[in-house]
Amino acid sequence: MKLQPDRMDTLAVTGYGPGWIAVNGERHQHSLLITSKGLLQPWRPATFEALEPADFAMLTELGVEIAVFGSGSRLRFIPPAWQAPLMACRLGLEIMDTPAACRTYNILAGEGRPVAALLLLEPA
Repeated sequence: MKLQPDRMDTLAVTGYGPGWIAVNGERHQHSLLITSKGLLQPWRPATFEALEPADFAMLTELGVEIAVFGSGSRLRFIPPAWQAPLMACRLGLEIMDTPAACRTYNILAGEGRPVAALLLLEPA
């Protein structure tokens, strides 16, 4: 039973696998920042160890309510202090592995929510 029509006017993750993520059918082989407002761009960090606080602080400028962070092939958490600027702006950050973040982003974007996804894609 379909309760709500899918939004067709937003970016969607259409596939993922080791070393790639597809957005609207186009494969990317690097970490991505994607928003339901149509922003799609490479995201700087290539490994979890390369992450910096600034990689998350810029979320406050995107006009989203919630962000999902895909931490790579397994679940890993960032230091709580990195989330403080987001909480001060009432921006929620959900942390999960990258495949789960792709699925969660699609659900939230499909509901019409202003959402961003930071998808860490580590070398395969």
